[in-house]
Amino acid sequence: MISQPLSRKPVSRRVFLKASGGVLAGTLAFASGPIALLAPSRSWAMSLDHLTSRQGEVLLAMTRKLFPHADLEDAVYALVVKSLDGKAADTATAEQISSGVSELDDQADGDWLALGDDERLAVLQSMAGTPFFELVRGDAVVSLYNNPLAFAHFGYEGEKGNPGYLSQGFNDLTWLPDPPQPEAGYLPFEEPSA
Repeated sequence: MISQPLSRKPVSRRVFLKASGGVLAGTLAFASGPIALLAPSRSWAMSLDHLTSRQGEVLLAMTRKLFPHADLEDAVYALVVKSLDGKAADTATAEQISSGVSELDDQADGDWLALGDDERLAVLQSMAGTPFFELVRGDAVVSLYNNPLAFAHFGYEGEKGNPGYLSQGFNDLTWLPDPPQPEAGYLPFEEPSA
């Protein structure tokens, strides 16, 4: 039997991306912020294994609406989508996300992303408490705020080990007046005041 050579037809980028799952992509808006210092470039992309690009875009916009920070980059919100994409490996979770995104679109007459800010919020408020809403909200609380990009944006310096911030900034509060110093000092290794 003579085998036929495989034909090598070029595959368009759109077909390739459609076959390989979804993709989220964007550009850093605040080129001089702390996140830009951590990023290797101004453009970012994130592949999705279980969600479509459309689902990823809706989840990103939903997370931004639930936890609004005007100057927080979409790249940080995309980490929530990546986490939800991992959870969508479970068929029931994938169906819940798919149904939830469809419900958002249905309530928006076809395209939730096309609505204005106030209208998007109204649709989300009508879905508050649903399993889909709680899945996204619950995951976002952790995924959005517990990552190095969010730490850089909000100025969180991270853990300092067992001694904590005793000698590394716990007392650097500048927006309240100084309380009276206790006789033994604020820190265990301070000398008592005379």
